[in-house]
Amino acid sequence: MTLDAARDTDRSFLFVLGSSRADGNSEILARAAAEHLPADVPQRWVDLNELTLPDFQDGRHEDAGRRPGETEELLWRATVDATDIVIVSPLYWYSLSAQTKRYLDYWSGWLNVPGSDFKERMAGGTLWGVTAMAHDEHEVADGLVTSLNHSAAYMGMRFGGVLTGTASRPGRVRADERAMLRAKTFFQGETPLARFPYEEAEAAA
Repeated sequence: MTLDAARDTDRSFLFVLGSSRADGNSEILARAAAEHLPADVPQRWVDLNELTLPDFQDGRHEDAGRRPGETEELLWRATVDATDIVIVSPLYWYSLSAQTKRYLDYWSGWLNVPGSDFKERMAGGTLWGVTAMAHDEHEVADGLVTSLNHSAAYMGMRFGGVLTGTASRPGRVRADERAMLRAKTFFQGETPLARFPYEEAEAAA
């Protein structure tokens, strides 16, 4: 597991890598964006493939006293210590990768760990996404974007959007000039409070 130490500061970024391929296009794009973060903003990089983490089991109604194992505890701590969480996942079947989805499923369990105050800790933070896909038409990633936006909305987080790039073969995202250009300013974008569509409709009424 790659988990670089963070320092105390107003902001700290956790990059969660969810690709089945090491040094994949999504990771390349995320690292290109991270290069433009201020030098004093800590970054942690977690590769989910390097974690011994079983599939999530929902036992909230059977085992209210469940405690996380060592690996899960480390991942939980990295998550709650960050002000900004960046989900780095290729577009697999127009959604998140299995590794990434499993990580988010664990959020469900952390909501019910006694004394964790997980939702309260996450509220006010910012969720971001980075994804590479084979399509030139990036609207095919709308399902992934919706999943992350709604997850942020449920947690009371802000949503910084998703940085998208086109690539299939290893390293080809570097040839997507538009994506690489957007990466330079991606983390400088506005991060409005995430809302569900019905909340937006109510606000506009």
